[in-house]
Amino acid sequence: MADQVLDRRLFCGATLASMSAPLLGIERAEPARDISLEQDFDELWETLAARYCFFGEKATDWDAVRAFHRPLALAATSLDAFAAALGRMLHELYDAHTHLNDAPEGTPRFPPFDLLVERARDVTRVVAVEESSAAAAAGLRPGDEILAADGMPMDEAAASLLPRCLSRRDRAADAYAWNAAVAGRRGRPRLLLVRSGGACSPRAVPLPLSRRAPEPDLSFARRGDVGTIRISTFGEEGTVARFDAALSALKDTRGLVIDVRRNGGGDTAIARPIMGRFIDARRPYARMRRRQGAGLGPFWTEHVEAPVVVLCDAWSASMAEGFPMGMRGLGRARIVGTPMMGLGAAVFAIRLDRTGIQAQYSAEPVHDVADRPRWLLRPDVEVAPGQDIMAAGLAELHRLIDLAALAAPRRP
Repeated sequence: MADQVLDRRLFCGATLASMSAPLLGIERAEPARDISLEQDFDELWETLAARYCFFGEKATDWDAVRAFHRPLALAATSLDAFAAALGRMLHELYDAHTHLNDAPEGTPRFPPFDLLVERARDVTRVVAVEESSAAAAAGLRPGDEILAADGMPMDEAAASLLPRCLSRRDRAADAYAWNAAVAGRRGRPRLLLVRSGGACSPRAVPLPLSRRAPEPDLSFARRGDVGTIRISTFGEEGTVARFDAALSALKDTRGLVIDVRRNGGGDTAIARPIMGRFIDARRPYARMRRRQGAGLGPFWTEHVEAPVVVLCDAWSASMAEGFPMGMRGLGRARIVGTPMMGLGAAVFAIRLDRTGIQAQYSAEPVHDVADRPRWLLRPDVEVAPGQDIMAAGLAELHRLIDLAALAAPRRP
């Protein structure tokens, strides 16, 4: 392991000034190997070589990835060590939608975890903090400066997590590394060194492992003359029926806020019929290159005509990005919040034949009906870091209600 760490440092450099320099001379002599590990490594690498959809957008040299990571993977002395090596290979794609399904403890979490940071002028600054997370409980706020993660200065921590096999510099890879550094490692607590509000002295902020309180897949409430519906996941079959019940209970409201913040995604089979409740004819809501478009599923006999706002944040991921995109594409909602996670494709699953290790990868890029990539989706009303997204959403909804009232034909 010590040799491996040394090699990683050689290919990394001490600072991010050279983080994304092209990687040269990475051929390695392969060790004596277990044929099953060899076959599974090749199966994963070849599958992504043929089917991964974002090589055109990435700076990753996939052939260099094989040359660098294959010897390390084949030298693994346990299944966990082999899985960790595969995780490092997938990390080369700096894609939070492409990863092992159950990575071993101690391997890097894929970002963003509960903090979103940006690097500017040699400062790593918090942009967003996930609600109800360990970071939020510790008092971290947008604007805080992160000086070190788990005892490593941020430059070194991020450099240790930068992809090794880049053909050119890519700021997206840099951003992934900064955010991976503050995300920490699976199954382990974190310790951040933080400076807040221009204070002279930084403070150590321990972030223990914590389990978040379970949240129902759907809940709803009235706020005066409007309704709010919270969808925490698109992954449960009963969500559609519960959504219908919420609509029935809120049918006399003048507008709806649908909240998909902190929603990690789920299944299009759940999101499509929910979108279908807001239209009275079949319409496209997205474009997918391999599928060449998709329509909406079963119709609801009573469609909702009231104005709708969809709330999102940096932890709205995958289908929770596709849902607001689709609602806007249908002309049925305005999006309010912050930029989302930027997961721009439908994923395919893979189970390696010999070891049984499972992973997922970005396979089908998704665009809106105007052919704009989902990973570049921005809210219609962008809320500044740390501001109240719900309040902004309600304000926008009431604006839409007022506009609808002005546009309504007057009775004689």
